[in-house]
Amino acid sequence: MLDISPLLFVCLGILFFLCYFHFSNFFLDKIDKKKGKIKSHKLNLRAFIFVAPALIVFLIFILYPVLETFRLSFYDKYGRDFVGFNNYLWAFKDPELRRGLLNNLGWLIVVPTLSTAFGLIIANLADRIWWGTIAKSIIFMPMAISFVGAGVIWKFIYDYRGPGDEQIGLLNAIVVSFGYEPQAWITIPIWNNLFLMAIMIWIQTGLALVIFSAALRGIPKETLEAAKIDGASEFKTFTSIIVPYLGPTILVIWTIITIVVLKIFDIVLAMTNGQWQTEVLANLMFDWMFRGGGDSGRGSVLALFIMIGVIPIMALNIYKHKQEQKI
Repeated sequence: MLDISPLLFVCLGILFFLCYFHFSNFFLDKIDKKKGKIKSHKLNLRAFIFVAPALIVFLIFILYPVLETFRLSFYDKYGRDFVGFNNYLWAFKDPELRRGLLNNLGWLIVVPTLSTAFGLIIANLADRIWWGTIAKSIIFMPMAISFVGAGVIWKFIYDYRGPGDEQIGLLNAIVVSFGYEPQAWITIPIWNNLFLMAIMIWIQTGLALVIFSAALRGIPKETLEAAKIDGASEFKTFTSIIVPYLGPTILVIWTIITIVVLKIFDIVLAMTNGQWQTEVLANLMFDWMFRGGGDSGRGSVLALFIMIGVIPIMALNIYKHKQEQKI
């Protein structure tokens, strides 16, 4: 039987906000139109009424969970007894956490860099060929696939069936065709992390490609034509004109992909479940929070580490944005 409760709640939510804004405007319109402080207060009240729903959602669904997570990080696994900094001391001594941090660092270096670079290069090349739109559509398609779905697809690519068995994995089939032995790719430490990163790069390159395709149209054609007249090569034009001009766009794309990578969880869970030294912070947090009876204290510490990792990236973007406004 179809459960209509989610649809009902959505409809009720829409109805509530329609009524909220309608009666808010009706109430404000009834206030006498006066000059001076009363008029100023009326404008401030109108602004607050429109911002209030978003502020309430922010307080309930973002700020409160952050504060509660911070509080739980000082308590035991059941969230009852205060244990001070014991959970933090455990975190700094735990070898799995150190490995997870290193893996996350690898993801943060490799995935945003290659995704942004591939997206920019492909966008620049695709605009020069008649079938560029088709190429961009194909490259963007992985963005429509969930991370778990992408993991399942790539699991078939990396599949391993043993030396004597017929290989159904694409990568091992290619290796065997050249006369080499098949490999259990996702069980090889260090390399397996790179194979998992390839999945995220495959997905996020499409995002970078679409944004860069739009940004490239903003480069003045006169500047590019002047570079050609001056004898600049295609590579020189790309590195000296296109890349500097798209600097702010590159930063935005890099930031978006970096934040996604900081929360990477689905691909690792679907491909290796954190085995063979592929664990990342989100998977460790999930394991400590929900598996084996759960430990809300240690799980909260790991959640805070992930949140803290986002703060410098956001601060850098805010700083860059303010610098651009001053220019």
